[in-house]
Amino acid sequence: MNEPDWVQHAIWWQVYPLGFVGAEKSATPDPAAEHRLMDLVPWLDYAVELGASGLALGPIFASETHGYDTTDYFRIDPRLGSEEDFDTLVAEAHGRGLRILLDGVFNHTGRSFAPFQNVLARGPAADTASWFSLEWPDEAGPGAQPEYRDFEGHHHLVALNHDEPAVADFVVEVMDHWLRRGADGWRLDAAYAVPASFWARVTGRVRSSHPNAYFVGEYIHGDYAAEVRSGGLDSATQYELWKAVWSSLNDENFFELAAAFERHNVLLGSYAPLTFIGNHDVTRIASKLNDAALVPHAVVVLMTVGGTPSIYYGDEQGYRGVKEDRAGGDDDVRPLFPSSPGQLSTLGGPVFAVHKELIGLRRRNPWLHRATTGIVELSNEVLAYRVANDADSLVVALNLSHEARRVSAAGATAVVAGHATVDVAANAAVVPPREWAVLR
Repeated sequence: MNEPDWVQHAIWWQVYPLGFVGAEKSATPDPAAEHRLMDLVPWLDYAVELGASGLALGPIFASETHGYDTTDYFRIDPRLGSEEDFDTLVAEAHGRGLRILLDGVFNHTGRSFAPFQNVLARGPAADTASWFSLEWPDEAGPGAQPEYRDFEGHHHLVALNHDEPAVADFVVEVMDHWLRRGADGWRLDAAYAVPASFWARVTGRVRSSHPNAYFVGEYIHGDYAAEVRSGGLDSATQYELWKAVWSSLNDENFFELAAAFERHNVLLGSYAPLTFIGNHDVTRIASKLNDAALVPHAVVVLMTVGGTPSIYYGDEQGYRGVKEDRAGGDDDVRPLFPSSPGQLSTLGGPVFAVHKELIGLRRRNPWLHRATTGIVELSNEVLAYRVANDADSLVVALNLSHEARRVSAAGATAVVAGHATVDVAANAAVVPPREWAVLR
């Protein structure tokens, strides 16, 4: 595994910049830079207070609409600002000890991407025609409209041809450019739609110049470990664990989460997955759960199991939002944030406090990054598990019952977070109704 040493301490605060700063939904012709990236600077101290050690940015490059239809990979989206604004944001973040993760959309582009516009203008003779998977009408010439492979039926997203060496050269150039400018790594959007051999060629070349760069692929299903290994990546998004967390809490069925832990342990033998309970593509955890009072239980799992945790902006304040399968269906989970932390509602205070407490626990125990999980006690409504890495360990107890429950303390003697009473002589802990505890 190529994972840089700094990643074992990484806890990301993920932000979708276009939504966070209230940018226009679509790009306008010849726009002036709005310098909205600077709106993130007042939030960097907030991220540090939360306990994050990195800022994971959604798309920031010039695009047609939502950022995942990129048109110029070497230009900051004018709705967000300029390259100089990016430099300032990086400097301000690094000055606070925050790493920067960029979102690289290299499976597909927007139709206004210059190499594709070149194809539309010049026809099959275009020198970039091989960058895409095209089907031309008979006797096509300049100005002809080809059929092309797109991304999952979204015809405004033009899929790149990853067998074309020039495409790999281009992606290497883009990654290298922004890493030189101060980025610390890349999230690879829709990595599952790209051949692993392509990622391997690209990451190998980029690492030769940037050995401390971090690469995490977006994978929703499949053999995560094999994709990470074959693609020369450091990590992959852990959607299986995300699903098991909210589903187990909703169904009051901890057997599903226990089974997911087994799979998670196997992955940890190969790499540290990127773990999350919310991101820019899914319904927020406070809306996903039938009872939002159980959000802390989800945060407990996120912060105590192995992996590299990521918190989606607003989740730490108990924000709600439902993703819908329609045009504009992502807007509810990609909202505008206030101009400063002081303008946040006080209603989010208790959820923020839970996040801060558990992130602090995580920061004090960096060995959790590669810790594996063993079940201590299991029923539909009660789960106790032990996370361990060599000689270090913690015991976590989750109670979904409306009554206090007695669980095995597995040798733990003290409560370090949450609520429980430990009976050392009996090697047991009593967890109050609908509560949780972390024991040492």
